[in-house]
Amino acid sequence: MGPMVQGNPLRIFVYILVISYVVGEFIIPKYPIIYLFNMVGLIGLIVSLIFFFSGFNLFKSYNENPIPTSDTNRIIKTGIFAYTRNPIYLALVLFQFSMFLVFENVMYILSSLGLFIWLNNYVIKAEEDYLKNKFGDEFDRYCRAVKRWLIF
Repeated sequence: MGPMVQGNPLRIFVYILVISYVVGEFIIPKYPIIYLFNMVGLIGLIVSLIFFFSGFNLFKSYNENPIPTSDTNRIIKTGIFAYTRNPIYLALVLFQFSMFLVFENVMYILSSLGLFIWLNNYVIKAEEDYLKNKFGDEFDRYCRAVKRWLIF
């Protein structure tokens, strides 16, 4: 059995995305931002999709299941995993934040912050505890070599 993660991050991401849209479009007013930020947001959406599918495809190429509660047989250290230990989670948070920049919906930035806190403190923590117990020193070396969130 894999790590004891409460909830499915992808499913929760989709729920938060829909709720953010509804609340941000129909309840909370929009705050216009500079056009350049809209373009940065568009680039962020593209980059988040690249991170997501790069990570997902590497899981599949190694015959690993990307669902957090699944058991694993190896630590993937190649491709995007050589730069960030959690490219799929990074993609989910970046996507939400980029949605804020593109659509000027305050709920997207609030939900990206909430998603980041939940993923960082609960999901990734449980996964890392599981991997440390299963792989020991090899996982510790990987953690020292590769950052959790690309820059920290």
